[in-house]
Amino acid sequence: MPDKYGGFAELARHEAVDVDYRVRARYAGPALVLAPHAGGIEPGTTELAEAIAAGDHSLYLFEGLKRAQNGDLHITSTRFDEPECLNALQRFDAVLAIHGEDSETAVVHIGGRDTAGRDRIATELRAAGFDVRDADRPQLAGEAAANIANRGRSGAGVQLEVTAGLRRTFFRRLSPRAERQQTTDAFKRFVTAVRAGFRVSADGE
Repeated sequence: MPDKYGGFAELARHEAVDVDYRVRARYAGPALVLAPHAGGIEPGTTELAEAIAAGDHSLYLFEGLKRAQNGDLHITSTRFDEPECLNALQRFDAVLAIHGEDSETAVVHIGGRDTAGRDRIATELRAAGFDVRDADRPQLAGEAAANIANRGRSGAGVQLEVTAGLRRTFFRRLSPRAERQQTTDAFKRFVTAVRAGFRVSADGE
């Protein structure tokens, strides 16, 4: 289904900041974890990005706050142009983008142009028992130069597309948002594995 809006400027003309959507960012480390479809747009990506960033990495979230139809706020990754995010990306070489994918199979699709970072994260996730697959569709592969994961200073980031089926195992319930405050052991294992792989990648080892 095509996006309702072609870019952020169009979205901002029709949706109210801090009512329909909000931007949250904090800068506290040498790498950036971002979720451009957070809140109600792709539920669970806020919580994943926050936990992966923790106090070690910087964090950017574009969150849907609407009671319904948060999908209207989705701007595809190759056209995502919210100004705070674009400005933030100029500060970082290492970028990790967290997304939600709609299928019910419990899988994480890994992509992005940072092949070494991608391999490290995939290795950690597989060791933790997760089904990790190379993205087999262009919209999941994250390989376009314009993809938000690849717009940091290095031109290469990592993209994780976490299916709805896998995200459901991370929380008491995936929706409403209050139910996502109670996380599971699977959530903790996933976050620990991603942090281990991303830390090595971000450190350039």
